[in-house]
Formats: sequence, C-alpha cells, structure tokens
Amino acid sequence: MTSDDDPFHDCELDPEAILGTHTFEDVLFTDDTETAVNVLTGKTPAHSQATVEEAKEFAASIDTDTPQIALPASVETQIETQSKPYTSAAFFYFKATGSLERHRAYHAASDSDAFTVDFEAAYESGDLTITVDRADDP
Repeated sequence: MTSDDDPFHDCELDPEAILGTHTFEDVLFTDDTETAVNVLTGKTPAHSQATVEEAKEFAASIDTDTPQIALPASVETQIETQSKPYTSAAFFYFKATGSLERHRAYHAASDSDAFTVDFEAAYESGDLTITVDRADDP
C-alpha cells in the first residue's frame, strides 16, 4: 500500500488506536457550562446566555461536509470577544478527543472509505462517543 492509498500515512497513531467505541466525557457544551459573570452586577451578560438547543443549532448550521459539535467556549473567550459560551468544531476536534494525534486519526478514518465512523453527542451529560469500524467488517 502506498502512502497515497493509506489514509493514516500522516498520522502518529495507527487505526488500531481508534477502532471500536470511545467515549470522551464532559467535553460538549451543556446547560452547566461555565459562563462569564459581570463582576459589577453579578449577572451573566446577554451574550453569554445560551441553551443547549441554541448551541446544537449553531453547530448544525456550519456549512461543511464534516459534522460539527458544540463545545464550550472559555470564560476568557466569552469576555474578550463578547461571544456565546459555545463554539463549534468537527466532531473529532482535538479539544474533544483529548489529543492532536487522535484528532488526526479520526479525521483520516472519517475521510476514508476503508472505515465507517459514527458519533453520538450527548449534550445532557456532555459526553461524546465515537465509533470506528473497518468498512469491510460485517
């Protein structure tokens, strides 16, 4: 197999590292995500108020072929940019999967016909579950 045929040729991890089901806990935006608070009033500014439904709709609205998830934005980001308490990213984003190496491996599998990749975003718990199988497995 040449490097052009191997979707993992640029990856630090081989497919075995991501095959099967892996759950990444407490990585998604939830109703319990920390939000900015105005120190003068003790209230959450309007720009930092959001629901899980809003965050899910925002992630779904991103125009890309790669499915997006809603991740929490840091309080610092919310304050500095006056943004919502969420952002969106590809479902295999390194801040959700825990490492750039996993990010690259999931991305390679997702782009390859040799693998099937499914994910479940459980916004109630904040958990992201990704399942990778070889496409030729029964």
